[in-house]
Formats: sequence, C-alpha cells, structure tokens
Amino acid sequence: MKKVLVMVMAAFALTACNKQAPQMDEKSKSAETNASEMKIAYVEVDSIMSQYKFCKEYSAILQKKGQNIQNTIEHKGQNLQAAAAKFQQDLQNNKYTQQQAEAVNAGLQRQQADLQALQQRLSNEFQSETDKFNTALRDSLQHFLAKYNKDKKYALILSKAGDNILYADKVYDITEDVIAGLNKAYKSTAAAKEKKEEKK
Repeated sequence: MKKVLVMVMAAFALTACNKQAPQMDEKSKSAETNASEMKIAYVEVDSIMSQYKFCKEYSAILQKKGQNIQNTIEHKGQNLQAAAAKFQQDLQNNKYTQQQAEAVNAGLQRQQADLQALQQRLSNEFQSETDKFNTALRDSLQHFLAKYNKDKKYALILSKAGDNILYADKVYDITEDVIAGLNKAYKSTAAAKEKKEEKK
C-alpha cells in the first residue's frame, strides 16, 4: 500500500508542478482507483493472545515453567546464602584451620558458579521454548489466513498491536472471524496428552 500511496503522491506533485501533463494526471487517477479497490483487513494481536486456545494453553505452560525455574533458582540461592552465612559465622568463631577455611570457601565458590550456570541453562531453555511457541503461533496464523483469504481476497491483512496502526475503521477488523477459525482448527495439546495417557 505504501508503494501505491507514494505513486499517488508523486503523480499529484508532478501534475501540480506541470499542468500540461495529462498523462501523469491519468496515471494518478488509475493509481487512486487501484488504492480504493484494494481490500485491507486487520487482526487485533491482543485478542489473539487472550482468546486463541493455543495461546491460552501455551501461555499457561510457559508461566508454570517460568515459575518452576524461579522457584528452583530461589531455593538453591537461599541454600547457598545460608551456607555462606554459616561459613562466615564459623570463621569468626575460629572453627576452621586456614586450610579448611580455604576448602570450604572454594566449595562455596563452586556452588555459586554452578548456580549461575544452572540459571543460564534454564533461562536459555525457557527462551528456546518461548521462541518455539512464537514460531508455532506465527505458522498457525499464516496457515489459517492463507486458507481464509482464498475466499476473502484481501490484498493486505495487518496485525494491530497497541498503537502500531494509528487509525483503523472497525469495518476492517476480522479478529473475531480469525479467532473462531483458529480455535475450530486447533487440536488441544493438553487433550492429546490426556488421550495418550488413557490409552496406556
């Protein structure tokens, strides 16, 4: 659409500068006609995220996984803090020889390094899972829209998130149609898991 608008603007500017250019004027009218005939629609991304069953299921999975990661890191971190505090107390009470103190301190540093490595690994796994979800969401949406648009014949279907589109008439909003179609086509992963477990 930008190209069409740029062509229209350029044609308009040239016509305004040179009134003896009827060919440009004709081009401008045809570009305007094409622009007005072009069918456009948009989909509200927030509504997809909150109403598409796949998104709701996967969001719950990711939220649970994120919470588990946080709990694991917090628990191990608290244990390490407690061990470090005990070490400091025992050190002040002269419970260690210098060699013992160095060994315990080295052990605590290893635990700290292990905790950081675990946090990094779990964070990478979580990011990978999130990327997988985003890819699957994009693929399912594009696959559905390709089928949906065979009849509708839209030239553009835009995604509307926040204020990335400054103005959009509701008449071009196909969000409800898209969500209904996506949910109808979606086979729940949770339901599939339950069926597998029942067969066992």
